[in-house]
Amino acid sequence: MPILTIKNSGKTHDAAPGTLLIDAILAAGEDIELKCNREAKCDSCHLFVLEGKKSLTKMTPAENARLDAMVGVGSKSRLACQCSLGEENVTVELLGALSG
Repeated sequence: MPILTIKNSGKTHDAAPGTLLIDAILAAGEDIELKCNREAKCDSCHLFVLEGKKSLTKMTPAENARLDAMVGVGSKSRLACQCSLGEENVTVELLGALSG
């Protein structure tokens, strides 16, 4: 079972493969307001994947389009509402409102 580590708070959470990254983050106790109901239409769940990026599901066209329209996006950017965990451990840095 992969372990999610949230760099900002140091919180960790064991989650089953296939779990949406946002669900694992919320289960770890982080308070993230999901403004778009998980439809890749906002930036509230924008994060950087610091480790384990290749283990996450591939980027959807909707996620890619939203990231293209945002400020503060980098090569490690993902929307937590649009990707699921694989078999490897994942470390993320939450950005949300800080990303523009």
